[in-house]
Amino acid sequence: MSPKSRTRPLGGREKEAREAELGRLATAQHGVVGRRQLLALGFGPDTIKRWLRAGRLFRLHREAFAVGHLRLNQQARWLAAVLACDEGALLSHQSAAAHWGLSRPRGAIAHVTARRGRQYRPGRIRIRLHRGRLFDEDRYERAAIPVTTVARTLFDLAEVVDFQRLERAWEEADRLKLLRLREVAEVCERGYGRRALKPTRRLLSGARAVTRTRSPLEDRFQNFSRYFDLPPHSTNVEVLGKEVDALWPAAKLIVELDSWEFHGHRAAFQRDRARDTRLLVAGYRTVRVTHDRLDHEATALATEIRELLRAQVVTVSGAGSGRN
Repeated sequence: MSPKSRTRPLGGREKEAREAELGRLATAQHGVVGRRQLLALGFGPDTIKRWLRAGRLFRLHREAFAVGHLRLNQQARWLAAVLACDEGALLSHQSAAAHWGLSRPRGAIAHVTARRGRQYRPGRIRIRLHRGRLFDEDRYERAAIPVTTVARTLFDLAEVVDFQRLERAWEEADRLKLLRLREVAEVCERGYGRRALKPTRRLLSGARAVTRTRSPLEDRFQNFSRYFDLPPHSTNVEVLGKEVDALWPAAKLIVELDSWEFHGHRAAFQRDRARDTRLLVAGYRTVRVTHDRLDHEATALATEIRELLRAQVVTVSGAGSGRN
């Protein structure tokens, strides 16, 4: 039975309820909806055609529509591209990299990966369809847009950009703390035979991943602080518009955790040091802590942090006592 034949006349309240549900859906989805979603809400093909003529819907693609207007942002165009493809499709490749913040959006083409698909008729959005196998582990939803995970995005990107651009995206994922080497390695295992393996494994090798299992560095630092009875500190707070790992506000002392199994690229290293300099100009001191320091220099590190806390507080108190 076709969607048209299943449609029945609606009462006033039922019609209002369905249209309200459509409004909520469009609001959550950056102002766009898919044909499958409209049919699932009970709006038949005739209603869709009538709304297109009346300007309540605007066709972006055969299977995707804007609701009420065409002032669409980039996220709306990306989501419309995903909705225009087969069910289960994901934003991918360059578009996914831009959506994750690993690179800037380039061009007007939206890249989408689906298990299967066909050429779509021209619409207001342009889609580059990549046919490929998608696993549950490759899926994520970010800002209401189904998208490949960071690991799968980097892997796909390795097949369509040069190594320099891939490395920049990798380093940006690293800087944003989105990079998970284990997940990248798992994507490589699922991607046997693909061209992306060689450049991705090259980056994996350069990341200097440790081979032994240990707790996350954040947890280790918390345990370290408790063991050495360091004064309480704030975690994951913003200083000068950037998030820091640990902060003693009164002493203006920052601890940044450098997990070299996930971080260790030269560009990221240089950016971190430039950031430390900017913080120092603003009166903040930064101590960088690695697994190695916690392993071999824990007592010395605790002494160093205590002395810095005491020195900073004394300096602040001394500056204040000299005022008239």
